[in-house]
Amino acid sequence: MLRVVRRLFRPTITRSSFASQYIRLEIISGKNLRVPSQRIPAGIYVSIDVDSKRRWKSAIKVLSSEKSVAWGNNVTLSLCGSPGFSIEIRVSYEADRMLGNGEFIGKLKMSWDELLDHGDEPFDLSFPSVRGVHPSLTLKVAVVHACDNQNGALSDSLVDCKIARETDVGHARFAKYVAREGVSHLKHAVRHFQLVLDQCPASHPDHATALTNLAWARLIGYILNDLQDINATISLFREALALRPQRHPDHSLSLYNLTEALTWRHNKKDTAADIREAAQLYHELLPLCPEGAYLRSIAAGANGVDYVIGGCNNLPIDASDEGIHLRRVVLELCPLGHQLRPRALHELAQAVEARFVQHGSIDDIDEVIQFHREAVFLCPEGHSDCDVYLNNLAWSLMTRFDHQGKPNDLDEAISLHEEALRLCPVGHESRGFSLDNLGGAFITRFKKRGDIDDITRAISLRREALTLRPPGHPHRDTTLSNLALALQTRYDKLDVSEDLNEAIDLYRESLRLRRHDHPRRHIYLLNLSSALCSRFTQTQEDEDVEEAITLCQESLAALSSLHPNRYFSYMRLQKAYLSRYRILHDPADLSVAIQNFRLASRHPTQGFPDRIIEAIDWARQAEVYQHESALEAYQMCFELFDSHVMTRSSIISRREAATAFRGQSLSVDAASCAIRSGNLRQAVELAEQGRGQQWSLASRLRTPVEDLESANPKLAHNYLELSKLVSDAAQSSATITDRAAADRAATEYRRLTRRWEAAVAEIRDLRAFSRFLLPPLYEDLQAAARQGPVIILIASQYSCSAIIVPTSGDPRHVPLPSVALADLKILKDRFARAIRDASIMGPKQPRNDLIVLLRIVWDVIMLPIINVLQHDLKLHSRIWLCPTAAFTSIPLHAAHPFKVNPDGSKEPCLEDLYICSYTPTLSALVRSRQGIKKRVTPSFVTIGQGQPGGGKGKALLAVDSELELVHKLVPAAANRTTISGDAATRAGALEALQQNTWVHLACHGKQDPAQPYDSHFVMKDEHLTLLDIMERDIPQAEFAFLSACHTAVGDEKTPDEVIHLAAGLQFSGFKSVVGTLWEVDDAVAQHVVKAFYTNMFEDLKDGGVMDCTKAAWALNRATHAVKTKVPLEQRMVFIHIGV
Repeated sequence: MLRVVRRLFRPTITRSSFASQYIRLEIISGKNLRVPSQRIPAGIYVSIDVDSKRRWKSAIKVLSSEKSVAWGNNVTLSLCGSPGFSIEIRVSYEADRMLGNGEFIGKLKMSWDELLDHGDEPFDLSFPSVRGVHPSLTLKVAVVHACDNQNGALSDSLVDCKIARETDVGHARFAKYVAREGVSHLKHAVRHFQLVLDQCPASHPDHATALTNLAWARLIGYILNDLQDINATISLFREALALRPQRHPDHSLSLYNLTEALTWRHNKKDTAADIREAAQLYHELLPLCPEGAYLRSIAAGANGVDYVIGGCNNLPIDASDEGIHLRRVVLELCPLGHQLRPRALHELAQAVEARFVQHGSIDDIDEVIQFHREAVFLCPEGHSDCDVYLNNLAWSLMTRFDHQGKPNDLDEAISLHEEALRLCPVGHESRGFSLDNLGGAFITRFKKRGDIDDITRAISLRREALTLRPPGHPHRDTTLSNLALALQTRYDKLDVSEDLNEAIDLYRESLRLRRHDHPRRHIYLLNLSSALCSRFTQTQEDEDVEEAITLCQESLAALSSLHPNRYFSYMRLQKAYLSRYRILHDPADLSVAIQNFRLASRHPTQGFPDRIIEAIDWARQAEVYQHESALEAYQMCFELFDSHVMTRSSIISRREAATAFRGQSLSVDAASCAIRSGNLRQAVELAEQGRGQQWSLASRLRTPVEDLESANPKLAHNYLELSKLVSDAAQSSATITDRAAADRAATEYRRLTRRWEAAVAEIRDLRAFSRFLLPPLYEDLQAAARQGPVIILIASQYSCSAIIVPTSGDPRHVPLPSVALADLKILKDRFARAIRDASIMGPKQPRNDLIVLLRIVWDVIMLPIINVLQHDLKLHSRIWLCPTAAFTSIPLHAAHPFKVNPDGSKEPCLEDLYICSYTPTLSALVRSRQGIKKRVTPSFVTIGQGQPGGGKGKALLAVDSELELVHKLVPAAANRTTISGDAATRAGALEALQQNTWVHLACHGKQDPAQPYDSHFVMKDEHLTLLDIMERDIPQAEFAFLSACHTAVGDEKTPDEVIHLAAGLQFSGFKSVVGTLWEVDDAVAQHVVKAFYTNMFEDLKDGGVMDCTKAAWALNRATHAVKTKVPLEQRMVFIHIGV
């Protein structure tokens, strides 16, 4: 029955006036619009019939998720010839061209009087119940006196064609089937839809509609187990989708229909291909479904995309590109806030990690860490899977630590494993996994840091884990092997034979339990091989080493050519053959061992730290057994180290990578090896390649490209642009503290670096630039000696010697037979004590300890070199000292015989004979020489900070007078400025450095032994650090005088990196720098400063120009001039670096 509410007043219309009266009916909206067949509609429309010849249809509007529709359509109805009208709500399954009238929802008949009873306010019409709910329409009526229909007048009814009638009957029958009125209705529906399809061939415009109607009826029959053939149904949906490509109005509905069919086949037959395809289809579908649409609410619901996500999450790990792409698709189907996102992140991480295991790309493990971090972040406190996500993140950090050696990764991993274990108390099902994982992390830390407590705890944790995995437990084999590894690690450190024997027994038992086809069986083979090798070294039982070799060969056979773990097979084979060689001395065993060293260090998918360690071991063993491959091994070390450090995005992290291999004096040992091989040119090249790598890497991004710009401007522009991007990325990453953000920055840095490397490779394809940015050859390095010889002092464990690089010709070797590396280390310590003692002496007290030490330096180091130089080099010529390793801590320039000749004259010292300068590397000197060609108008700034403020050091009372003195001595033509007091801030000093060509800096200086890039000059507010200076590129800069303490003393951990303030200024662009080796007395230093500038500018009165290349000569003259005023250690403290 029609339910209406009568109003007390309505317009009066008489029947006689019907002929001239019209009613405008507005179809506003509908609600509770449920589809009887439960099929997803393309839209809902309203149909009005006045008589058999006059019908009106509203627009087809999309159903909302609340099962409502908003139309806002108007129709003007003539009251003439009919007592009333009928109104229907219908479903359309086509947004475009309709076939038939669609599915029926509800119908009402009304007289004009009933309609007009509602007056001019909106009112609701309620229709008969559909699936327990009454659909309704909201309408509004108005009387008009003319036909002003804006939505089209009433039209004749649709052409009554057979396929339309058959389609409508099919819809009606199908709705009855869904309402459980009998399977016969399904059969009739299918028959009618099939008839329609038969009459709509492929070229017919309704072919896709006919396919879809038939396919949907068959699908529901399959779901309700009344039909069995799902494959033909899916084929129908595929054909329909092909006819409705992107931008077709019904494309999204066809996508949904196919996904529904695929998911139901997966539901019943568990076909993995179906759930994969459904995920791809949903990935395309959901962006096409507007928020609030009914289709989206169904597609995005538990039975739609969530089912597909769950099905994909249960698929096995697939590390192929297709498998990982699917996981990325699934993750995109889980936006932030989606309950399944943590699991999707986990599954994607597992797939990418599996690819990392196969191919070793560091980008993969970085991405895995990002996914695990997000999963941990999204997992609510108390969730049952929290321990799993924590362990996963920790495990991926451990993997990256193994690959890259970042200490922070190891520390964070241990913290996460400990947190996960706290979430797994005794009795928790995952406690065994957490115990094992934490034990593994402690083993790794023990290997790196040697704390016995770590290995003791690791063994304890893994013994507890084994008690939780008794015989028959599916993971017992893993825990047996893990415990064995812990015991073997302790044996390697403490040499307890019981540990080794127990480890071998445990390895054997774990191997017996592990299936032959298990993908990780090779690890068990290698572990047992390693333990057997260790026992062979102890017992010399041949069967142990024979079995060890066989196990390694079996592990190799199980791995693909690029599998990262082949590295471990090569490494274990090397150890086995080398162990046997040490006992049996068969040269064939040594050859095979060296070949496996070569294969391991070259294996491209293993991380750089492991390969570097293997290459270092190769070099050491080749030295011990005098094998011809030693130089090849050293070269491999440098190449790997260079590649490893280049992956680090910041300067500080590059040094961190360098210090991981501290104690490895590779550059000097390589040079010593080349010397002993009689190849002095290669010795120079290797000494250079292995030293100052931090500066070398940084300078690549500032390499001048004038020649390249002339030859190929496009390549030059691309290279410069990428160099800036890489440099900017490195600088910005240094300030990031958030670990997830740091990981993302590192990934972006590597992406830019790969582009930069590709650009460099393209430049090298040009014949004239084939060695662009490659390690320089001897011919290139010899340019450093253009103004005088460079003496490289080699301090190796194998020999100490000097190489003189002359202005032209071959280098010359000067053996230093009276000094060994151990002697230099003692000499360095004695100098440190003597300088400390001298600092508290009175100015007139003799510096006897210093005199003794400088005499030693003269006799055993510098005199043999001078004896060679004097053959070809004129007195008072310039020489450059390039010390390495322990030589860097000895004041070589101050070498002095302190002897009196028989005639009463004093024997000359080094600085009486030659003008001495230092250079960190030959390349640094070459770069400075190249830059000196570009002279600009000089400007001179004096920067002083004598009152740094609380906690930053004592007041330097002589600073202001020193600045005034320098200001007076500098020529007025030099555009002099002074910055001091409150103006001498970090920002002020940086600006002054960038805007001036000459700088004199007087303040506190401090070398930071823990982090040399934090070495600094003390300003009024913040420190001016070495890192601040390095980040500035000041190509016009010429000279800097650093009247501050410790400005030219390097880093003890990595002395061959020559990381100090003076070197930083040289790198930033200053061609000539005066620095200090230890603490400076600011009052006494003024004597040196005055003498220096007096000599520096003495010829400017005659119209000369300021020349920074005179600095070494001026410093030499100054130290001679102040002998009677300045104590020995305060004269020695100043050194010159650069041109």
